[in-house]
Amino acid sequence: MDFFITVLIFVLGYSFIQSFKDRLSEENLNTLIKLFLFHILFGAYFCFFVQGDAVGYWRQAKFMSYTDFIYSLTQDQGTYFVYALNYYPSNILDLSYFTGTMLYSLIGFIGLTYFYVMAVELIPNNPKYKEYYLFPMLFFLPNLHFWSCAVGKDALLFFCIAIFTYGLMQPFKRMPMIILGLLLAYFIRPHITLFMLLGFGMAYFSGRNISAVQRVLFFGAMIGVSIAILPMVMEFAKIEEASVDSFDKFSEGKAALLSRSHTGSAVDISSYPFPLKVFTFLYRPFFFDINGIPSVLASFENLLLLVLSFTVLKNKPLQTFKNAPYVIQGMVYFLIIGTLSFSQTLGNVGIMIRMRNMFLPGLIIFIFWHFSYRQSQESET
Repeated sequence: MDFFITVLIFVLGYSFIQSFKDRLSEENLNTLIKLFLFHILFGAYFCFFVQGDAVGYWRQAKFMSYTDFIYSLTQDQGTYFVYALNYYPSNILDLSYFTGTMLYSLIGFIGLTYFYVMAVELIPNNPKYKEYYLFPMLFFLPNLHFWSCAVGKDALLFFCIAIFTYGLMQPFKRMPMIILGLLLAYFIRPHITLFMLLGFGMAYFSGRNISAVQRVLFFGAMIGVSIAILPMVMEFAKIEEASVDSFDKFSEGKAALLSRSHTGSAVDISSYPFPLKVFTFLYRPFFFDINGIPSVLASFENLLLLVLSFTVLKNKPLQTFKNAPYVIQGMVYFLIIGTLSFSQTLGNVGIMIRMRNMFLPGLIIFIFWHFSYRQSQESET
């Protein structure tokens, strides 16, 4: 069964890529095949050399009773809901952890493909930094793959954000994708659902080239759902009331707890000024954090993102943002909301990278847009 499912995963991955053959060039299809193989390699590496919480997500499901499964599926959120999702492949089909990792790698890759297609459709020309083309190079950043291939919440949320965002490009036609992305994200990490609704709701309110009816309809729906789920998000996060004091207490407690971690990547952020907390979330580990080969690779990746981000910030970023498609604006709002929230609560570099991966595609696609837009402006002058 394991061999059959693994082969099926490769077939499904290739078939999914080919489903875009009418919309993508042969070059882009070949690039997606390379990305798929690259992604699967990271999945295999994670399976045999990292494991961590991912093993628990798979093995715990293997020992669940049917009663536990029903309870976790219908009455719980977060970790137990993921156990329930793994119940059928891990328990009923008795698939190995390796096969489970390959399955999650496929899910993560599907999300990555949707982000890739969005970049192709939203970015008018291939952006360049100096003499280097940024697309599709930035889609090969290691951490983009590393945290979206393992068994657990991260690959699932990566997928949810991708189908939700892709669905918003044609909301009436792709409403099932939007609903699935929101519902699945809600049962995994409800606060991420809230961030998505707020971020893209703001984009709909301020976006250009959107009809008044569509703007009012979707902005109202997103804000309405945000208000409706806020009490459940607060309960999930163990925050008693939506007050400044309670959020401050939650942030301080979370930072202190994570800073005492014994993982070797703990960072005490309690005394950091606000800008440094944001920098830590977005661009660390950096070279002064190196404690192994993975952190070396991450440091080079973060250096590249830092250089590109700095270039964006010093070259009229607000004008670029205002002229961006509303979907890209939504990604940026989502990035900002997530950064402001998590940079104040996370005190562990490893956890920061995992959380940042949900927002990384938005940063990358906005970088694409900025350089592409600036190139277009320069060519017109």
